[in-house]
Amino acid sequence: MPGAIVEVATCAAALGLAVGGVAYASLWPTSQIFGRTLIAGDDGDEVALTFDDGPNDAATPQLLEVLARHGVRATFFNMGNFARERPEIVRQAAAAGHLVGNHTMSHPRLSTEPVARVRQELRDCNALLEDITGQAVKFFRPPFGARRRMVMRVGRKLGLTPVMWNVTGRDWNPIGVEGILSNLENGIAQNRLEGRGSNLLLHDGGHCAMGAERMDTVRAVDRLLTARRGTTTRFVTVDAWA
Repeated sequence: MPGAIVEVATCAAALGLAVGGVAYASLWPTSQIFGRTLIAGDDGDEVALTFDDGPNDAATPQLLEVLARHGVRATFFNMGNFARERPEIVRQAAAAGHLVGNHTMSHPRLSTEPVARVRQELRDCNALLEDITGQAVKFFRPPFGARRRMVMRVGRKLGLTPVMWNVTGRDWNPIGVEGILSNLENGIAQNRLEGRGSNLLLHDGGHCAMGAERMDTVRAVDRLLTARRGTTTRFVTVDAWA
C-alpha cells in the first residue's frame, strides 16, 4: 500500500508539473509549443517597435509625431473597442505607413476562452480595423501573449499570423523613461549577441480604459531613436519577418 501511495503521489506531481509547464508556455513569448509564432528575423541590426492596447488619445498621437520626426515605421496592435472610439487615430497611423494589427476587441485572455469567443474577438476586430483603414489585417498579438493551440488555429483560419516578442520595455510598470530605455537597450544588445533581430513590446495605451498615461513610453522611444540615429540599426515592421 505505501508503494501505491508513493506511485499515485509521483504521478500527481508529474501531472502538476506538466500542467504548470503548459500554462507557463502559454504565456512565455518565445515558446513555440502551441505552434509557430512570428518573433524576429536573424539580422541583429533589425529592430521592430510594436505597440499594444491603443489607440489611446493620451499618447498615440504624440507617439506618431515622434515616429514621423525620426522617419520610422512601427507596428500597432490595436484593440477594437478603442479603435471604434478613436478611428481617426487608427486611420492616421495607417496613412503614415505604420502596420496595423489585431489585438482583439476587448483584451481577454484567449488561452482560457471558449473557441467561439476567441473567433468573435479576432473576427470582429479584424472587420473593424479593415473598415477603418481600408487595408487587410494580417497579423495579431494575443493579449498578455496568452495562447493555446486552438487560439493559433482560429487565428490562422482568419488569415492572421500570430506575433509575439523577444524584448519588453515593461512599460506597464512605473519605472520611468530610464527604466524603459534600459530594458529595451539591454534586450537589443542580447539579441545582437545571439544573432537575431529584436521585436520590442511596448504600449501606447492601457487595456482597462482609454486615456492611459504612456508618455514615459513615448519619451523612451524618442530617446531610443535618437541614440540609434547614424548606427547600423534598421527599424522595420513585423511583416519584414513574415
